[in-house]
Amino acid sequence: MSVIQRIRDKGAWIVFAIIALALIAFILQDGVGRGSRAFSSNTIGKVNGEKITRTEFEEKLNMQERYAAQQGMGREQLVTAVWNQEVERLVLNQEFDKLGLQVGAKELSDILFGENSPLRQEFTDPKTGVFNADDARRAFAQIKKSRNKEQLAMIQNGYIDPTIESALRNKYQALVQQAVYIPKWLVEKQEADNNAISNISYVYVPYASVSDSLAKVSDDDMMAYEKKHSKQFTKDEESRSISYVSFSAAPSSADSAAVLGQITALKNDFEHAEDVGAYISRVGSEIPFYNSYFSKAKMQQPNKDSLTKIPVGSVYGPYIDAQNYTLAKMVGIKQWPDSVKVRHILIATADPRAGQVIREDSVAKKLVDSIETAVKGGADFNALVQKYSDDPGSKEKGGVYEYFPQGQMVVPFNDYVFDHPVGSKGVVKTDYGYHYIEILGQKGMNPVYKIAYLSKAIVASNETVSNANTHAAQFAASSKNGKQFNENALKSGLSIMPGNDIKQNDFAVPGVGQSRQLVRWIYEHGVGDVSDPTEVGDRYVVAIVTAVNKAGLMSPTEARAFGEGLVRNEKKAAQIISTKFKGNSLESYASSAGTTVMKADSIGFNAPFIPNIGNEPKIVGAAFNKSLNGKASEPIAGGTGVFAVQVVNSGARAGVMDPAAIRQNLLQGARMAAYRSLEALRKAASIKDNRSKFY
Repeated sequence: MSVIQRIRDKGAWIVFAIIALALIAFILQDGVGRGSRAFSSNTIGKVNGEKITRTEFEEKLNMQERYAAQQGMGREQLVTAVWNQEVERLVLNQEFDKLGLQVGAKELSDILFGENSPLRQEFTDPKTGVFNADDARRAFAQIKKSRNKEQLAMIQNGYIDPTIESALRNKYQALVQQAVYIPKWLVEKQEADNNAISNISYVYVPYASVSDSLAKVSDDDMMAYEKKHSKQFTKDEESRSISYVSFSAAPSSADSAAVLGQITALKNDFEHAEDVGAYISRVGSEIPFYNSYFSKAKMQQPNKDSLTKIPVGSVYGPYIDAQNYTLAKMVGIKQWPDSVKVRHILIATADPRAGQVIREDSVAKKLVDSIETAVKGGADFNALVQKYSDDPGSKEKGGVYEYFPQGQMVVPFNDYVFDHPVGSKGVVKTDYGYHYIEILGQKGMNPVYKIAYLSKAIVASNETVSNANTHAAQFAASSKNGKQFNENALKSGLSIMPGNDIKQNDFAVPGVGQSRQLVRWIYEHGVGDVSDPTEVGDRYVVAIVTAVNKAGLMSPTEARAFGEGLVRNEKKAAQIISTKFKGNSLESYASSAGTTVMKADSIGFNAPFIPNIGNEPKIVGAAFNKSLNGKASEPIAGGTGVFAVQVVNSGARAGVMDPAAIRQNLLQGARMAAYRSLEALRKAASIKDNRSKFY
């Protein structure tokens, strides 16, 4: 929940007034400029000379961390995301300044208090769903003299800066978008290309007809190809490569047997425990006790077909569930509806998600009892909902929740409405407060099950972990160079695995997993250095640095992964052309190559495919070469083999798209390309990245 909402809900109007003043003072008076910030001596990086300080970066990282915690994102993942956001922000702000783009005080006020206000959640009337700008303005107007640095910073970072930057970005994108223009000649050219069609005859010899062993690629071959295609093989950032061996610290068969023995010893007590919830709390379980019922369809457990057949009071297992040994006890079986329709009135005592107390329990209980009495006396339910209910999700619908399935509501609410017949009315207490509930309807009826799970994780023993660590340490101590590393791996029967393209700010190593510690070690050492054991997940890794790949043109070894096949095909093409394409006609080519003349009809210029062969843009281009009408081309090295082409005829088919549609498609494509302008700005920027010194 936002800062403003938390403060407002707690009723701390004095502090809230401070925040409001912050907005007025910062925004509507002199806060419209982005200004300069005080920089600390710790600089995370620079973008075109403009600093990103450690303090500033940490503030934004911490804020993102709070938001991302609910999504399961870790701090390490967020470092890269926040860095990219900061670089993008600075690059764009520099462009905004060059263009003179600004957000004035009135414009900012209009955004903050307008229909698209970032404050909508805090100042929307829950009864009407209408944003009340006057409430926001009055709250801000109360406190023009107070100052609170912490709250100012939170409001500035959480609301003001994002609002200004969003408005500036919209202006910038609008400028770029409006600059897009599609001339008439381009539409006409695209229309002609779309409609162009050709029929050809051709001779084809695939590269697969030449063995790879006859087209070996040397480092010199790779380097020559790289220089001819330097843009494809130039990288902006240094990377490193390693080889590594790993020593498993995963649970052994003995560890698994020990856990199995432990849970088996608990089976009898579990079966005879009268209070299974208390028993599970006492002995511990990887699966917490869910003290309610579920249908078979809702179960996520393996063996559910067997589990639903257990008699009440009996225990099934042990069985393996993921990385656990599990016992399942059938606590109860009932018949419940598939879905239920209810209406209710919530008298709230707390908001568990925000950790807020709304009213005293005794006050809420007294009020809900009065409501129950009033309903029994004939009072209008809907009127009571409108007057008293604290549930915004149902208040505007008379407190009604249409048919919903089992497990959607909190347990006490869920159990009451599924366990009682239609027409039942009663008070139910949940973590949110007291609910006065009436069951309006139920559909279907099926068995539901309450099952308790006693689950113990299969974990490695101290002995297993210690043995893995010891063997890894012995290997590292005896492997002082690459030769010893390889010899020791061979002697111990260990597989040597590669880890390539590791960047300085990476948090994971390909094939190894998340380990910032290992990445830092790799960049603190040179080729031939061997690491101490590093614990990664359930294994210990010993690595040796095998290559330092500087920024710029790739080394031949590094480039092979991307270009070796292309260079090999060039060599094969040269061999095929010199040995299999003799003469100057398709017939002579076919005869010398030991193949036949083939045909391809209805080739479209805008679709570079040859039927039964694949993507061949060079060959499709030749199919529309007027000089090849009735004449065989020279051999052409394509993507999959060598071709010789002769155009039989070419022309145009009936228009497949009208000019207006073509113009619109071109316009949309150009505008989509304009959205990528940020990528070009970032590539052109001078960026100094010091993250690796801090994270």
